[in-house]
Amino acid sequence: GVLLYNHLQQKVRDAEALAQKYKQQQDALSAQLQVVYEHRSRLERSLQKERGEHKKTKEDFLVYKLEAQEALNKEKQDSMNRYGALSSQHKILKNQHDDVKKQLLDLQLQHNSLKLEHRKSLESQSQKLSQLQQERDSEVTNLQDTVFKLREESKLLRKAHQEVHSQLLNAQAQMEEFRQLKEALQKMPGLR
Repeated sequence: GVLLYNHLQQKVRDAEALAQKYKQQQDALSAQLQVVYEHRSRLERSLQKERGEHKKTKEDFLVYKLEAQEALNKEKQDSMNRYGALSSQHKILKNQHDDVKKQLLDLQLQHNSLKLEHRKSLESQSQKLSQLQQERDSEVTNLQDTVFKLREESKLLRKAHQEVHSQLLNAQAQMEEFRQLKEALQKMPGLR
């Protein structure tokens, strides 16, 4: 009976030690699972923040693009208006030139003086036309610079969008790893 009692006491101590060991493992796994849940929560918050920033960046880019397009259209319209005014002025000057030419034909006595005025008028028109061409070339260069800057900014925004998309994919991959870890932890018999 004493041997049986000692044997049973030893089994009870072994069972208690085993139960204590299992309890410690369960506590450790619970702590690890809590850390995993907290990390997942932080990742979800970070992902929501990234999505919000991406949406805001996209909206800002669309607003900027619209404003730039409107400015470009306005500049183009102004250039067309100036060109129309210059064209009208050129027609007026051409009509004046035709009138002077008729007067030259009609007034042979004033031929030399009118011919000199005519030459001066042509030189003035040539200078104005050259000046207008220079202004137009300068405006075209400015417009080309603006288009180039807009393209560069579009490239930068595209690159930023790709980086955000890559970060989003990385975050999704981490969430999938945490989901698999959670499923593995739930399948462990100690947690049940």
